[in-house]
Amino acid sequence: MGIATVNPATGETLRTYEAHGPAEVERRIDAAHEAYRQYRTTPFAERARLMRAAASLLDEDAEDIARTMTTEMGKPIVAARAEAAKCARTMRWYADHAEALLADEHPADHDVQDSGADRARVHYRPLGTVLAVMPWNFPLWQVIRFAAPALMAGNTGLLKHASNVPQTALYLGNLFHRAGFPDGCFQTLLIGAGAVEGVLRDPRIAAATLTGSEPAGRSVAAIAGDEVKKTVLELGGSDPYIVMPSADLPRAVKTAVTARVQNNGQSCIAAKRFIVHRDVYDDFAERFTAAMNSLTVGDPLDDDTDVGPLATEQGRTDLEALVDDAVNKGATVLCGGGRPPELPRGWFYRPTVLTAITPEMRVHREETFGPVATLYPVADIEEAVTVANDSPFGLSSNVWTRRDEDIAFFVRDLEAGGVFVNGMTASHPALPFGGVKRSGYGRELSGHGIREFCNVTTVWQRA
Repeated sequence: MGIATVNPATGETLRTYEAHGPAEVERRIDAAHEAYRQYRTTPFAERARLMRAAASLLDEDAEDIARTMTTEMGKPIVAARAEAAKCARTMRWYADHAEALLADEHPADHDVQDSGADRARVHYRPLGTVLAVMPWNFPLWQVIRFAAPALMAGNTGLLKHASNVPQTALYLGNLFHRAGFPDGCFQTLLIGAGAVEGVLRDPRIAAATLTGSEPAGRSVAAIAGDEVKKTVLELGGSDPYIVMPSADLPRAVKTAVTARVQNNGQSCIAAKRFIVHRDVYDDFAERFTAAMNSLTVGDPLDDDTDVGPLATEQGRTDLEALVDDAVNKGATVLCGGGRPPELPRGWFYRPTVLTAITPEMRVHREETFGPVATLYPVADIEEAVTVANDSPFGLSSNVWTRRDEDIAFFVRDLEAGGVFVNGMTASHPALPFGGVKRSGYGRELSGHGIREFCNVTTVWQRA
């Protein structure tokens, strides 16, 4: 893929960019390394001042950057505005909390006396320059949820963004510079995927974080492992959405629709597999299908649009292949199942509901990155968990029930990085975010996220 803005609503190439050559990449890596040597000792109060300045600039730019995101990858403009606002809030949250989150930890003196120490403490220091390899689906949020804690911890960052969102990538590189961060603290690299290995192997790069596909994660993890460098990976998800008989069904249905089609269905934490107790399955399926079928598909710059285009033509082709495979193997299409004929331009796909899913179908094992939902009837809570865990992914999960014993069962047995009860999965700066199994490892956000790229230093002291 070339580095270009291609409007997914029309298929029109709006702008193309030349990739940074080896000399420019070298210059930026060196600038990041040199900036780290100075910035790492910057007091928290100054880091916080700079971060709040960047947040204020983002607030001022919100409408423009929202339209840029929508034009580059197709998310509805209302969602793009919300994404920009969430980023600014998160930047301020880390400005407010980073110092406390990274405060020294002091074990009790009597607990360390047998180590020969009179006292000891744990101190958090930054690691250095962190390479961030980021995806297109939340082109602002995915970056800020790394950049805000990393910069507040005293690290510097290099961003390799997805090649189809170059304008958003360049905006981010400029944002922190405009806010007053020292030159080199946060920069964008306009490079293709093939250039990532060379950057990651550079000894001036201390660690890496990647949000994206499982193959991309495997590649970065293998290179970083060979170099013995820390990584955090947030990969795919096929999150279950479980509805039990005691659930508030109208709320569960309404939330299910939002959880499936958020960001045009292109979200790792979107609910994808809807696992419903037989006692309420028919009612849920009827309501859910009707609601999905009523969504407005169209121009993402229109405030009234519910579902815009998929971000890339290849993404739509991949989604069509999953649906076709399921139908050919016996799945039933309750609604959707194809391109909207009234929208011949762009990469649109109708909200789709499939049932009669079997393990032989690709859609049962693979992530559906688009507005396609699969329905599974189950007999009891044990079967619900069995179906939910029958996935290579384990990012998050959603459960709907009013029974405390159900909640305890799900929290204990669901194989996921999160369990959201009577709501939909969402990320928040105060809560750790990440998954298990092939959804990756490590955590973003909260205190756990800011400490991922810190040197956890034991300080042993004798009088």
